[in-house]
Amino acid sequence: MAAAHYFARELTRDATVLVADFGGGTTDYSLIRFEREAGRLRATPIGHSGVGIAGDQFDARIIEHLVAPEIGKGSRFRSFDKVLDVPSNYYTSFSRWNQLSIFKGSKEFADLKSLVRSALEPEKLELFIDLVEHDEGYPLYQAVSAAKMALSGADEAEFSFAPLASAGRKTVRRCDFEAWIADDLTRMEEALDDVLAHTQTPAADIDKVFLTGGTSFVPAVRDIFIRRFGTEKIESGGELLSIAHGLALIGESEDLAQWAA
Repeated sequence: MAAAHYFARELTRDATVLVADFGGGTTDYSLIRFEREAGRLRATPIGHSGVGIAGDQFDARIIEHLVAPEIGKGSRFRSFDKVLDVPSNYYTSFSRWNQLSIFKGSKEFADLKSLVRSALEPEKLELFIDLVEHDEGYPLYQAVSAAKMALSGADEAEFSFAPLASAGRKTVRRCDFEAWIADDLTRMEEALDDVLAHTQTPAADIDKVFLTGGTSFVPAVRDIFIRRFGTEKIESGGELLSIAHGLALIGESEDLAQWAA
């Protein structure tokens, strides 16, 4: 609603607007009808939907494909007379930076450290352990996010993270990144289908589409809406501040009650 208010103040005529907000953890769609009555902007909510996928998930995909193999994912260890895969659940925990502090004190992490002596590539697990013990999770995700952002404006970007040594400098191609997030994009588009179907709103009836949030910069995300609604309907701006700005504008409005959801 806040992003909608931020955008709607620029409208020059009545409009049905789809607001697509791409945050860190979620993608949220709101379909709203804006009309002016006696000079005041009136908002009528039509429907909403969402899915728990956005920028953090995209970062996790980069970690999964670019970093995890360098710290032991897919490697093996010896157990008595068998050779087994290093459990993948260790890397599920690692794929979210905000879970690393929990992982650091878990039995899983203790088990991981015990695997080093039987690992066929112990240096990879040792690197993994060092990253966790030295709290490198958040800096790593900053480096991953920087590469992701660079891919929004270029076909290739450099991933650079010194604690990974030689494995911490790689070129990432946008086409590979888009392949990694393909399933996530499908789920985001399915959530869009939900709000349109639930409200029985054809794409032709939507006058404007406002994209906000950092993940709206990702070309593959924008392409979903360009295909559906056409370039001429797509609006953006204030991607990193529209919600905060919109909340402030709502807070100072005389008709505050109509904006309460």
